[in-house]
Amino acid sequence: MQKYKEQTRCRFCRGKIQVDYKDVVTLSKLCTARGKLFSRKRSGNCAKHQRSVKRAVKYARYLALLPYVG
Repeated sequence: MQKYKEQTRCRFCRGKIQVDYKDVVTLSKLCTARGKLFSRKRSGNCAKHQRSVKRAVKYARYLALLPYVG
């Protein structure tokens, strides 16, 4: 039986992409339908990028790009 290796790096580290508040599609994938952010364990982000996602989501909500509540 073959064991599957977990993805140990976050999507932003792997893809060399930057967290951007204008990228609403990516930010909405990291939020629940109610508007809460997924945890690091659920989203797979590292601590550094999870903090930057948090800031980007808050700024996108402030600019009305993302809703506060689903």
